[in-house]
Amino acid sequence: MTAPTAAEPTAADRRRWARYLVEERAEGHVYQKLASRRTGEEREILLSLADAERRHEQHWLDLLGGEPARLPSAGVRSRMLGWMAGRFGSIFVLALAQSAEARSPYDEEKWATPAMRADEKVHFEVVRGLAARGRRRLSGSFRAAVFGANDGLVSNLALVLGIGATGVGPGFVLFSGIAGLLAGALSMGAGEFVSVRSQRELLAATEANEDAAASAGDLDIDENELALVYRARGMDQAEALERARRIVTAARAGVQRSLTGPVRVGGGDDHEIVGSDWTAAISSFLLFASGAIIPVLPWIFGLQGMTAIVVALVLVGVALLSTGAMVGILSGGPPLRRALRQLGIGFGAAAITYVLGLVFGVGAV
Repeated sequence: MTAPTAAEPTAADRRRWARYLVEERAEGHVYQKLASRRTGEEREILLSLADAERRHEQHWLDLLGGEPARLPSAGVRSRMLGWMAGRFGSIFVLALAQSAEARSPYDEEKWATPAMRADEKVHFEVVRGLAARGRRRLSGSFRAAVFGANDGLVSNLALVLGIGATGVGPGFVLFSGIAGLLAGALSMGAGEFVSVRSQRELLAATEANEDAAASAGDLDIDENELALVYRARGMDQAEALERARRIVTAARAGVQRSLTGPVRVGGGDDHEIVGSDWTAAISSFLLFASGAIIPVLPWIFGLQGMTAIVVALVLVGVALLSTGAMVGILSGGPPLRRALRQLGIGFGAAAITYVLGLVFGVGAV
C-alpha cells in the first residue's frame, strides 16, 4: 500500500498521520477483543477486520518513517469502545462501531490510498451486518426487558405522583407505590405465564404423531395413504410420496424408522423457541418490579412532599434516558433523540396523573 503522489508533507500532516495511526491501532484492538469473545464465522470476520486495520496502521507508520517517539491519545469514542469490548456484549460495541465506521476521515485525506477509502466503506457494511445479527438475536429478549422495566417506571411514577398530588400523607403514597409495584408485576408475570403456557399447549396439540408411519410395515396397500399424512403436514405430493415409499420399504425390511425422523416443517424444537412459562413469568415480574421500585425510593427513604416528587422525577428521568439511549444504540439510531423521546413519553404520562391528583385533591392528612 503506497501513498499517492503529493507535495512535501507539513508538520500538520505528520500530526494528522499520528492521529490516524493511533485510531487505526485502537480500532484493531477493539476487533481483536470482540473476536476473542466470539467463535466460528463471526470470529473470522472480526479477525479479518483487525488485519485490515493493521494494514492501515502500517500505511501511516511507513509515511511517518517508523514508530514516533510520542503519539497522541486515541479519541474518546475509540477508548470507550476498547473499554466496552472487554466487558460487555459485542452487540453494544458493534452498534457504536457501526456509527464510527460510517464517518470515514479518509474521503478528504489526500495521503490515504483509494484502497483505504474503499476499505472503510466495506468495513461499515461488514460491521453493520454483524450488528444486525446481534440485534436479531437480542431483539426479543431486549424488547421484553425494555418494555417490562419501562412499563414499571412509567406506570408507578404516574401512580405515586397522582396520589401524592392529592395531598395525602407520605405513608399512603408509599403504600400506593408498593401496591402498584406488586399489582403490576404480578399482572405482568401472570399474563406472560398464561401466554407462554397457551403457546406450548397449542404446539403440543399440533405436533406430528408418527403412529401411522410406525404401522407402515402392516400396510397391505400401496404407500399412497401414508403419503397423505405427510401431505397434510405441508409436503408437496412428490416429496410426500417419496418419504412414504422409503418408510414402507424400511418397515417391511425390518429397518428402524429413525433413518427419517419426525417431520418438522419449521425446523428445531418449537417448545425451546417458545421457552419456559415459569421462566417467562418470573422474568416479567422482576423486570417490571425493577422499574417500578425506582419511583417509590424517595418515600421508602423517608422523603415526602415536593422533595420526594422531585427526587422521584430525577431518578426516573435518569432511568428513562438510559433505556432510551440503549434502544437508540442497538437500533442504530441517534441515542440522544431516543432517550429524549423516552423521557417525554414517561413524564407526559406522569404529568397527566399529577394534574388529576391536584384536581381531585383531598387536602393534607
